Order: sequence, then C-alpha cells, then structure tokens
Amino acid sequence: MAGFAKLVPSARGLLVFEAAFRSGSFTAAAREFNVTQPSISRSIAQLEADFGVALFTRASTGLAPTPEGRALYSAVRQGFDGIEEVIREIKQNGAAKPVVTLSLSSSLATHWFVPRLGAFNARFPDVDLRFELIAGVLRGPAENVDLATRILADEDTHYHRWAFSPEVIVPVCSPSYLSAHGRLKHAGTGEGHVLLHLTDAKEQWLDAWGAVADRKTSKAKWLEFSDYAVVLQAAMNGEGVALGWLSNVSRALLQGTLVPASDRQINTGRVHQLIAPRSRPVQPVVSDISAWMIAEMQAELKALDAMLRPML
Repeated sequence: MAGFAKLVPSARGLLVFEAAFRSGSFTAAAREFNVTQPSISRSIAQLEADFGVALFTRASTGLAPTPEGRALYSAVRQGFDGIEEVIREIKQNGAAKPVVTLSLSSSLATHWFVPRLGAFNARFPDVDLRFELIAGVLRGPAENVDLATRILADEDTHYHRWAFSPEVIVPVCSPSYLSAHGRLKHAGTGEGHVLLHLTDAKEQWLDAWGAVADRKTSKAKWLEFSDYAVVLQAAMNGEGVALGWLSNVSRALLQGTLVPASDRQINTGRVHQLIAPRSRPVQPVVSDISAWMIAEMQAELKALDAMLRPML
C-alpha cells in the first residue's frame, strides 16, 4: 500500500479521472464535484504529470481517452466497484432493522394481519412494520409506502402488482345472530334484521344487498359506520348482517366467528392486489413479505373452497 501511495500522490485525482472519463467532459465532472472546470483540468494535468503520460486528448469535439487512459479507467472502475460493494455490506450489517411500511385497510389489518403477527414475526424476525390504515373505501395513492393493497385499473402503470385475492362479497353474521334471526332474504323486506354498512360505500353496494336495501319498503334497521373494521367487529359481536369482503373475512369464516348470512355470493371479477411503487426499487424483503401474504391468503381460500365452492 505504501508503494501505491507513492505512485498516486492523491486518491482524489483518480476519482476526478473516473468522473471525467465516464462523463466524457471536464465540465460534467466539475458539476459532480461542485468545483470549476479549470479545477478538474488541473487535477487531470497533475495526474498526467505524475504518470508521465497523457490520459486524454483534448479537441474541440471533446475528450478522447488515450490507450493508457482506457487501461487506467478499467482498473480504477474495477477497484471502485469492489470498494463500493464492501462499503454497502458494511453499512447493511451495521444498520438498524429494516422498517417496512404497509398501506392496508383497517379491516384487513385488524381481522387478517394482526391475528398473523406471531407467524409474521417468526418468519421475519428482523423486520419492523409500520401500518398506514384506511378506514373506509380502499383508495388513494401508495407512492410513499413499501407495499399496499388496492384494486388498480389495468392501465395504471405506476405500480408493481401481485394478485392477492379475488373481490368476492358474502353477507356474513355471527352464528348466534343467525340462530336468533334466521337467514337474510335479499328479496324480502328484511323485517327483524339489522344491516351493518360502511357509510361511504353504501350507495355503491346497494345492489349487493338487493331489494332489502330499498328504504321505501325495507323494514330492516340500518347501522352505518365510517370504519369497515368496526362493521365486521359488530357482525362478530352478533349485532347484525354485514357485507363481507372475502379478503377480510376469510379467517373469521374458517374460525366460525362469522358465517354466511344468506345464499348470496358475489364475485365482481376484480382482484385485490398487493402493489409497490415503481418510483423506487422493490426491496428484497418487501418481495418476500408480498409472497408470504399471498401464500397465507391462498391457503385460506383453498380451505374455504368447500364452504364457498359455488362462488370460487
């Protein structure tokens, strides 16, 4: 190493040379180092004087590396690449645990993800999570998070996407409610039933309820909430019938805390997707979490197949 120091009096000169060669311009290299163009020119001239050879030929059309310049760049670039890789490894080994930000509906987090936190922590012991929750209809950008659940239009190219769950809707209630009130008849008046609904999605999903949702003839009692997680919790508590999105109620159906409240099963043909913004590289750990969530959901859908076979 002592010999190297004698051959190259200034390591900065090699950095300047690499930038000038790569950009093909002393002016561009000056912008990288936030110095003037003459400063770059002097650094290269000093390096050429130290080596005793020209590294570039200067012409009105720009810089052209000499054979000696090309040979030096190849060696310098190889050395810099190796140094960069080692520095990245050092920083990664010394960094704090990665934090992954998830943008989910409050209901998916409450009724699907939280019951799996033990399994998640066992699978990803060195990952911390940060949840950004959406209480109502699942919408909005997901540019500043690592992973999100959304239903995207086919023409939306802003995100990487992975299929998570088909958008399937099943009216659900607790076993005790079903025993006390019987199955909901969607073509009837709903007399004796309580219907639990998400406020900002009410008009959008009236067709899913059917005639029982017609306020002119319906005799059902309505309870509306602005948070879908609360809608599902009320259904689990035996307070009424809710529209259950399969991606949110799959675990509750398997555990028996919720049961189908009628024969109605609606497959919209749309797909809930896991998405990640294309504006930055997807971290390997984010891809791993996405794959884990998909595997968990697929296992539940397979287990539900016998119960909901006509729909799936």
